[in-house]
Amino acid sequence: MNIEQMKIVLKEILTKTDLTPCVVGHRGVGKTAGIIQVCREIERDYIPLRLGQMEVGDLVGIPYRDNQVMHWSRPSWWPDIDAAPTIVHCDELNRAQQEDTLQAIFQFVEPPAEGQQRSLHTHKLASQHRVVVAINPPDGSYQVTPLDRALLDRMVVLQVETDAECWAQHAQKEAYDTDVRQFIAGNQQLLSTNNQGYDMQVEPSERAWEMVSTLRHHCRFPQQLEMEVYSGVIGREAAVSFLQWCAEQRLRPLTATEILDNWVAVAQQAEQQRDDVQAASMSDLVARLQNDSDLTEFQQDALAAYIDILPRDMCFGLVKSLLRNPPIAAILCQDKYDEVILETIQRISQDVA
Repeated sequence: MNIEQMKIVLKEILTKTDLTPCVVGHRGVGKTAGIIQVCREIERDYIPLRLGQMEVGDLVGIPYRDNQVMHWSRPSWWPDIDAAPTIVHCDELNRAQQEDTLQAIFQFVEPPAEGQQRSLHTHKLASQHRVVVAINPPDGSYQVTPLDRALLDRMVVLQVETDAECWAQHAQKEAYDTDVRQFIAGNQQLLSTNNQGYDMQVEPSERAWEMVSTLRHHCRFPQQLEMEVYSGVIGREAAVSFLQWCAEQRLRPLTATEILDNWVAVAQQAEQQRDDVQAASMSDLVARLQNDSDLTEFQQDALAAYIDILPRDMCFGLVKSLLRNPPIAAILCQDKYDEVILETIQRISQDVA
């Protein structure tokens, strides 16, 4: 993805999840500038950590004794618990010169478990703050330490590449020298001479699939970027298989069981179904309720919610069919469903009259 696409993805992840994005790209591609721009656009404070210049004491603080108890002083860069929402940028993660520095930051980039706070040794990061990582790729072009799979498995890896069109738009906006802009326009191969792809060796794991689930529940990425985002969590092969499976599932009509028993998970798919696919779902729902009209309260709410997302004519047709089933008619006529059902029932009554 290019820098502008990276910014779109970063905004989604940093504002809607507590996951840790890891931006990977060659020198000069705009990783740091893009992260700073995102912080401005989402109105977050920005704290940069140059890990290549830091020792473990800069991260965990200096130890001191209080009576018989050892404590560690809070680092000067650590955002206060009541500070404005802040993005902590762990730059040059794979340039940490000491092994213990890399081991110390390992805990910090790991997203917190549910109900817990992100931690660094004894320090707890307030829930309004987020962490983002940036590194150069370990492709032999840089003096960096390869990151092991356990560390990569805790981050959403976003691979950023040079894009001539994206750079030209930025250069125009920032009023770069006209000669420079026109030269690059005619010699795009000289914009960057080190833009080959690289393999971060990201692979699927239980934790990675949990992160994919979090991203799908909370974030909305442009369709052309979904592959790039999920590849940075579970690897390209798994991402291709997963998205192909999702595409095939979207073409399959939802079943009555899915609508009634798993509405929250399928609501978006239900709303996006084509009319012919929707008709198949409605037919299955009517058939299911004719054979088994004993619904739990959860299933009753799911049925009303499904009716509510249907286009007007399809809603009318489904309710008219369901009202022929007395137990289901009694359910739909409950006061709590008036907002969804009342207009349709009145229209049916008028037609009958």
